Amino acid sequence: MSRAPRSRFTQSTTSAPERAIVLRDLVLGSVCLAASAAAFAQGAREGEFDTVVERYVAEGLRSNLSLQTETLEVERAAQALAEARARFFPEVSLQARYTRAEGGREFSIPIGTALNPVYSTLNDLLAAQGQPAQFPRISDVTVQFLREEEQDTRVVVRQPLYAPAIPAAVRAQRSLLDASSFNRMAVARALRRDITIAYVDWLKARSSVEIVAASRELLRENLRVNESLFSNGKITEDQVLRAKAELLEVDQQQRETENLASQARSFFNFLLNRELLSEIDVSAPPQSPTREEGALEQLWSAALNRRPEVARVDELRKASEEQVRVARKQKWPTLSFGLDAGTQGVDYRFGDGYNFGTASLVFTWRLFDGGGDEARVRQARAAERQVVLRQEEVAQQIRLEVQQAFDRLATARDSLATAAARADAARAAFRIASRKRDEGVISQVEFIDARSALTGAELNHSVTRFNVLARRAELEYATSTGDLPLDPGA
Repeated sequence: MSRAPRSRFTQSTTSAPERAIVLRDLVLGSVCLAASAAAFAQGAREGEFDTVVERYVAEGLRSNLSLQTETLEVERAAQALAEARARFFPEVSLQARYTRAEGGREFSIPIGTALNPVYSTLNDLLAAQGQPAQFPRISDVTVQFLREEEQDTRVVVRQPLYAPAIPAAVRAQRSLLDASSFNRMAVARALRRDITIAYVDWLKARSSVEIVAASRELLRENLRVNESLFSNGKITEDQVLRAKAELLEVDQQQRETENLASQARSFFNFLLNRELLSEIDVSAPPQSPTREEGALEQLWSAALNRRPEVARVDELRKASEEQVRVARKQKWPTLSFGLDAGTQGVDYRFGDGYNFGTASLVFTWRLFDGGGDEARVRQARAAERQVVLRQEEVAQQIRLEVQQAFDRLATARDSLATAAARADAARAAFRIASRKRDEGVISQVEFIDARSALTGAELNHSVTRFNVLARRAELEYATSTGDLPLDPGA
């Protein structure tokens, strides 16, 4: 059976030199696409991926604004503990008062009323004896209740001797300080995860830009070759238009990938509190991005033992227990020692008649306050039960985070092998399509589809490879593994 002749548009009508040019351009484009996945290893600065990440994490822990805010919160809790401890020590204060008064209450002393009749009788007896009167008449004395001018200056000392609420308050503040420290550690670990993922996202976006750029160069050469073939009457114009449309599509895709890379760089620099357009060091991703994780049950147990959120809630529970004791012991009696010493009088003087001093033991027992003490106790107990429920919720949330991170890493790891195989298959298919194109036995649509499949496979392989690194960072955060370059409790 004879084979039908090919149409003049599908026949191999190109000359040998033209075929050589096409073959050279296509092979060059294929090599560019195949090499784009290894661009990081070729263009990266010296240093492994983990080393560069740890260096950036250390920088972020020193400069990140959110972590600095948590550091100030720890400092505030430390000062609150110092304030609670200060109640054990005596309180010394200087008090001075100067008063000028006018009017006010007054009282009379009837000295004249009481003595004048007696003095009058005595004077009459003296007169009868021919002697002069010796007893004068006395007026009643009026004394003002307020002095017209007065000062009172004293040093006051108060020392608690028995105040059971003070030790409980100190223990509560110490637990709150520890809770703040663990919260700062949790923020530091979350920052470590975010910086790692942001760096991976930037590397991923940068890789996508290089892959799309390589594809764009291939399509530009393809358009030039097709325009040359069309001008020589070898192909129809629709193939030129299709090549031009594909080039414009890749141009748009390149702008989108460049925008994503710029945004990823800005976000990464934001986490490090740097200028948003600062340069970022490039590193080659590890050849084996996965690590041994262990069984899920082991990861659950390790996470509950290491996560700072668990320790933080435990410290909050201890603080709540002490707050209950504080509320209870506020109803207990207190005993304190008081000392007052100074000078008082109409003017400022020291010495007899001006200096004074008092020493006191003050016993206080609040017998009734309208139920306020009981209300404070019930309020503290409710807060304690709330923290206990929060403790259970945090444990469940951590288990969920570990399981999700474990499953996502397993999925990404399995997808990596599939993506690599897909990329290898796409490269092989593109090489075959290139040879067919050179032989003139493949249409322009089939050739462009092979190119699109190769670009998509390369992008998918790159994205999947970096996704494994991001999922690994999430699992490390969920299980609280990996050392922090900077002590989070400092």
